[in-house]
Amino acid sequence: MADTKPDTHHDVEHAPELAELGLEDKPDGPAAAAMVAAGFGILVLGLLTVLSEASVPLHDFLQKLEFNRGVGPLAGKTIFAVAAWAVSWALLAVLWRRKDVNLKIAFSVGLVFGIIGALGTFPPIFLKFGE
Repeated sequence: MADTKPDTHHDVEHAPELAELGLEDKPDGPAAAAMVAAGFGILVLGLLTVLSEASVPLHDFLQKLEFNRGVGPLAGKTIFAVAAWAVSWALLAVLWRRKDVNLKIAFSVGLVFGIIGALGTFPPIFLKFGE
């Protein structure tokens, strides 16, 4: 990037059409934080679903919190998953706020987390842990 001006977008080499748009160069860290945190939240939901079937104490704990009154058995798990998502997003956003993070890697990590987590929410999978 030696031939680009300091105020041009850092992705001009990969997408030259960005140069004519005059976009301000901003770090990719906050976007990467959002992608990884979203996948992490789904991963936590899948893990809690599987662990709740595998562990009677965890299952009972989630039931006793009365998160499921009128909502269903996933309510307690989703509250913890949303909390994990929010905390991880906040932490990563602070850590990466001024950094350029490889968005392809962040997307891939978020996608893998999300796929593993989503698989954990399917009855054929989580019921195997309750047997």
